[in-house]
Amino acid sequence: MTTTPVWSVDPRTGKQREQVAVEATSQELDGAVRAAHAVRGALADATARAAFLRAAAALLDESAAHVIEAADAETALGPGRLTGELARTTGQLRAFADAVDEGAYLDIRIDRADPSLSPPRPELRRYKVPLGVVAVYAASNFPLAFSVPGGDTASALAAGCPVVVKAHPDHPATSELCASLLRRAAVESGLPADVVTVVHGFDAGLALIRHPLVSAAGFTGSVRGGRALFDAAAARPVPIPFHGELGSLNPVVVTPAAAAERAEEIGGGLAGSVTLGVGQFCVKPGLVLVPEGADGDRLTGALTKALGETEPGVLLDHRMRDNFIEGVRERAALSGVGTPVTPGSGGEHTVGAGYLTVPARRLLEGGAYEVLLEECFGPVTVVVRYADQHEAGAVLGLLPGNLSATLQLSAAETEGAPGPAAELIGQVTGLAGRIVVNGWPTGVAVAPAQHHGGPYPAATSHSTSVGATAIERWLRPVAYQSVPDALLPAELREANPLGLPRRVTGD
Repeated sequence: MTTTPVWSVDPRTGKQREQVAVEATSQELDGAVRAAHAVRGALADATARAAFLRAAAALLDESAAHVIEAADAETALGPGRLTGELARTTGQLRAFADAVDEGAYLDIRIDRADPSLSPPRPELRRYKVPLGVVAVYAASNFPLAFSVPGGDTASALAAGCPVVVKAHPDHPATSELCASLLRRAAVESGLPADVVTVVHGFDAGLALIRHPLVSAAGFTGSVRGGRALFDAAAARPVPIPFHGELGSLNPVVVTPAAAAERAEEIGGGLAGSVTLGVGQFCVKPGLVLVPEGADGDRLTGALTKALGETEPGVLLDHRMRDNFIEGVRERAALSGVGTPVTPGSGGEHTVGAGYLTVPARRLLEGGAYEVLLEECFGPVTVVVRYADQHEAGAVLGLLPGNLSATLQLSAAETEGAPGPAAELIGQVTGLAGRIVVNGWPTGVAVAPAQHHGGPYPAATSHSTSVGATAIERWLRPVAYQSVPDALLPAELREANPLGLPRRVTGD
């Protein structure tokens, strides 16, 4: 049998480091899914699930030095960034363990029978059950927080769903290491190791979404790759939910008053957000509306200075580097597009940060300029100079769905009086899943109220992949009508033996 090796590659040099696995054959992929499906009943024990999630977090923390070293060798993201990402990852695992203990995610509702109503109401009891095996497609830019031990995996396991992860080829060694720690945590918590499995290979990823025992999928990546999987999920004989995060421009609007008040501060902050993680964050601001005139010029001057002083960086792999250089070249070649700081090749293995400028009226022409409304992965943004609010609004009207939208407002505009700022809030609410005022979108807090998603193509569903409600993606509601108490699931029995929160009507 021919096997295809999976190599760990150093993006700083482009050289292979070590062979860490082989791509899964169709038989091996089938075996992995069937093994996960066979152990789904073990995850019915909520106490064991919560213990497992906490044990996984503890093992990752104990192995932090090794995990960070492996991830840095494969991604060049640096120990500082990866230390924070690991803390975020273990924090997510513990947060979902807390959610399992609390039980509110089950959304238990009880309606007492009431024969006096017209029509009469029967006894109804409703809660949520896990979907089954979840396929997780790991992201390139977050080797921990959106990969094997990341939020999709943690939330699916918390819901009671076993997980098969399609590892990303940019960090296979990190994926194997993290998978071994999660499988060890499962066994130490009294669960089968196969509640988490990792497979490698492009063909395995396609077979995974089509496998009849896979019940849902989570994806973070490109529009092209995500849309192909989304379509495959819908084309199955039995379609399944596909929760994909695909692409986002994350527009920023700087009002004239904000530019007049703090142009230099905004320009410097924008540079920091665009170059964070070498521009490889999914919420990097990729389109910035800046007013024409002297105040806007001061802002772009500060941006030019800050980006000009930014050292070249290493992207996650050389394919992404090539795509970035070509994407910038295509955009910069358009008539009327300027490059005050030219982004592109910073060396044989690096890229330099920069930005492009274009008048709003050019962008509104459409045609070839539509490429400026597509995400360019890497340290670049497009600054659109607009004449007035009407023109800025017209540009926003061209945009597809986004993960975030940011408004830079003046102190007076933040007081909330009716006016242009309130109108902008209303407009961008229709474009994005998270609205930021006088901050920057890079950095997505893991918190109960967080929403990381948005209208298509930012996401393929209305769910979030970050925060406590991410667990809802892997559950479906079931109602029990007039079922005798002894036959009900323990979660719904009258005595509430598990002490779960519930909403009751008719008492």
